[in-house]
Amino acid sequence: MFQIIGTTKCRDTKKCRLWFEQRGITFHFVDLGKKGLSSGELKSIALRTSWDELMDRDSKAWAKRQLEWKDFNPEEELNEESLLLKTPIVREGSKVVIGYKPDEWEQFIDK
Repeated sequence: MFQIIGTTKCRDTKKCRLWFEQRGITFHFVDLGKKGLSSGELKSIALRTSWDELMDRDSKAWAKRQLEWKDFNPEEELNEESLLLKTPIVREGSKVVIGYKPDEWEQFIDK
């Protein structure tokens, strides 16, 4: 089953959910505004991408924490503040796609 990770306020996450709903594809939605990801879940996602790619440098959380001016460990920051994650994150099995990328989701479905 697909897992979509994001927030209800994120425009790209809304479009992602709509994309899956329009195709009748069931998914489990994880709202980062209500509950963050566990350390294990974050590590599992980072294994398929990079910690740096997971960071949303345009987010309010990024600006609030003033990370642009700090030397920091992305893993530690993401474990502390899940709203730093770039969303949506779409997972299915061992596959992970970061951001709004319908062409890549389509490949999940075709296989």
